Amino acid sequence: MQGAVEQAQNHLNYLFFPLNSTEPVMSLDRTDVEKIAHLARLGINGQDIPEYAQTLSNIFALVEQMNEVDTHNIIPMAHPLDAVQRLREDCVTETNQRELFQSIAPKTEAGVYLVPQVIE
Repeated sequence: MQGAVEQAQNHLNYLFFPLNSTEPVMSLDRTDVEKIAHLARLGINGQDIPEYAQTLSNIFALVEQMNEVDTHNIIPMAHPLDAVQRLREDCVTETNQRELFQSIAPKTEAGVYLVPQVIE
């Protein structure tokens, strides 16, 4: 089990840290985290700020690495599996019951429902 944990940690280090470095490319400090928390209207514990700063810095480092990938020849796709949405046939499946529904309506005129005015 310990081998799997170490393997996962190494994978995360590979994703979040540049080669030959133990620090993320962009790092946030305490004031940055406090500003972000304020903008997001989040109450955070002062003891947790260093951990938040490290986690957010790691996320920024991952985004930076992803931005470096050459996607020039990659075709955008709507779905990773080339799925096609099943569509039903465009045909009428119900009968016109407007006369029946309007016969029980409080007020109608020329085939439309009349409603009380709410805005003067």
